Amino acid sequence: MDIIFLGGLEIETIIGIYDWERETKQTVVLDIEMAFDIQKAAETDDIQFTLDYKTVSKRIIGFVESSQFFLVEKLITEIANIILNEFEVPWVKISLNKKGAIRGASDVGIIIERGER
Repeated sequence: MDIIFLGGLEIETIIGIYDWERETKQTVVLDIEMAFDIQKAAETDDIQFTLDYKTVSKRIIGFVESSQFFLVEKLITEIANIILNEFEVPWVKISLNKKGAIRGASDVGIIIERGER
């Protein structure tokens, strides 16, 4: 299976359990890998036969910007569900980085895989 990816997608959102986190938007950084058979797109050179990563990114950006979850676990799971269900992707791997969440650590977050590769 082929992989289409989005790397370093930075999005501002309300995320966290502390009072200040409920009032101040924070940046989450997403790396997304999506399994997709690109063979027909390669043969035809036609975007209708591939996964349009611009459309995926716009959908995810809109969703994350308007969300207000307490836990990154909930946010990343909802992102995976959108990609799997709305874009008919059989497998997705997502890394969510909540930069600066831990003092002294440049990166902190979660990586999940959903679906069948």
